[in-house]
Amino acid sequence: MKKMHVSILVPRGLTSLVNMEGTFHILTEVNNLLLSMDREPIFDIQLVGIDPENTQPYGLFTVAAQAMIRDVKKTDLIVIPATLDEPVKAIESNREFLPWIVEQYDGGAQIVTYCVGAFFLAATGLLKGKQCATHWRFVNEFRQMFPEVNVVDDKIMTEDQGIYSSGGAYSYLNLVIYLVEKFAGRDVAVMIAKMFMIDPDRTSQSPFIIFQGQKEHEDEPIREAQEFIEKNWQEKITVDQLASMFALGRRNLERRFKKATSNTVVEYIQRVKIEAAKKQLETSRKSVSELMYEVGYSDTKAFRTVFKRVTGLSPIEYRNKYNRDAATA
Repeated sequence: MKKMHVSILVPRGLTSLVNMEGTFHILTEVNNLLLSMDREPIFDIQLVGIDPENTQPYGLFTVAAQAMIRDVKKTDLIVIPATLDEPVKAIESNREFLPWIVEQYDGGAQIVTYCVGAFFLAATGLLKGKQCATHWRFVNEFRQMFPEVNVVDDKIMTEDQGIYSSGGAYSYLNLVIYLVEKFAGRDVAVMIAKMFMIDPDRTSQSPFIIFQGQKEHEDEPIREAQEFIEKNWQEKITVDQLASMFALGRRNLERRFKKATSNTVVEYIQRVKIEAAKKQLETSRKSVSELMYEVGYSDTKAFRTVFKRVTGLSPIEYRNKYNRDAATA
């Protein structure tokens, strides 16, 4: 059986070494595990670059590419690590990769992108109309740069027409395990997850998100409305109240708010209130009912429903995850 050729890109500039080495290491161990099971290795893994080597800007590490893109005429899986320079700079300094990635995808290759590597992949145009994940901190910036891409901030990973993406930082490990299962089988994926002590069941970034309202826009009344919500989250705030305060019609306010922040007014209010509740759960031992009232909710069921939708966890589950004193008790 012909091995699947995997091209792990070695971009110019500041790049996630963890993404590159981790993927190389895990896929190599998949091959070793298959050999121990009297099965054929399935991956032919190469570090592929546009320069023979990439010395990181910190000067501490250098990554040597095993092949140049001009030498790789056909690959089956392209892995794009997180490029950690400012997105526009990372795209410009690595622009030589872009046509090669498109050519390989058109020729049948599948593509994997980790974390903020999604910015780089989006620059190829291949993500247009598709769903992808990226680090939750950069979702607003991504939406501004690539409005034609359906970016999601709650998922650990996505798969759409042969393109795979993962959320922030070390969530790439969950995507690697998913790919191992897809290409080598469930039994191998379980063994690899145990060997590397990776929890394969994580599916959401939501418990990790710190809500930071999108204010990089030029709509001053909307920015003032955001600031009012963030300063008065303990109160019951309505859309009509905000519309009256800022002399805007309700429909006009909702349209402009959604355009500026990527949230409806109600969603924004909920996110701010839930962020305040999360901080209380992380640091205090107040009951769920107590903090629910403090953040302006009077209906326990409604509060729990919104909290779980935003964080992926119930209030008690969230407290047990992030409050050491509460978990110990």
